[in-house]
Amino acid sequence: MIEREITVTTPEGELPTFLFHPDEGGPHPVVLYLMDAPGIRPALRDMARRLAASGYYVMLPYLYYRGGPYEELGMSDEDAHRRRELMGSITPTNIVSDARALLAAAADDPAAGAGPVGVIGFCMSGGMAISVARALPERVAAAASIHGAWLVRDGDDSPHLGLDAVAAEIHLAWCDPDPTAPPEDREAMIAALEDAGITYTLDLETEALHGFAPAGPRHHPEASERHWDRVHDLLDRNL
Repeated sequence: MIEREITVTTPEGELPTFLFHPDEGGPHPVVLYLMDAPGIRPALRDMARRLAASGYYVMLPYLYYRGGPYEELGMSDEDAHRRRELMGSITPTNIVSDARALLAAAADDPAAGAGPVGVIGFCMSGGMAISVARALPERVAAAASIHGAWLVRDGDDSPHLGLDAVAAEIHLAWCDPDPTAPPEDREAMIAALEDAGITYTLDLETEALHGFAPAGPRHHPEASERHWDRVHDLLDRNL
């Protein structure tokens, strides 16, 4: 397994990005692996490594780069306040320029495939994955939102709007209850997907809490393994 860090230049700064891919057998299909609110940490690196082991070129970008250099946030009150500030720096609009820059960087690496790509998002980036699929239909063939937050929000760039542009198959793992993704948002997203004629799947997780996928205090083994099965199937079909 190859693991390394690169710096990707975007219109708004320098984006630290962690790469994971097999050391032979490439080029490998590219998957943008978008971090959750707690940020890049060992649990998320382990997940990116696991996905890459199945034959993918996984790009894990530090999406809080607009707020400063890479840092691993802890669980103190000070870190929680810092995290809330940083979360506001990433939006359904500026994630698109990040994605374009990431794919441009991948194009310069012979280990990365030039074909269809996948985008997987967790928590705050679940809707961002759909936003990237909407903006880049010529590249994104698969997108997944895993315990995604704020998929329906105020503003013209809300992830549930404009889905006619999406060419990707979409998977959603939706927790109930989840204050960041209430039932009315789920209904609005389903209606938007169906109106746009998008192929999609949705798992409604009623036993797992928001944040169930990565290792940590909310990890739910059964729901997490289910998300792995769905993501692998989604990428296998489309990439």
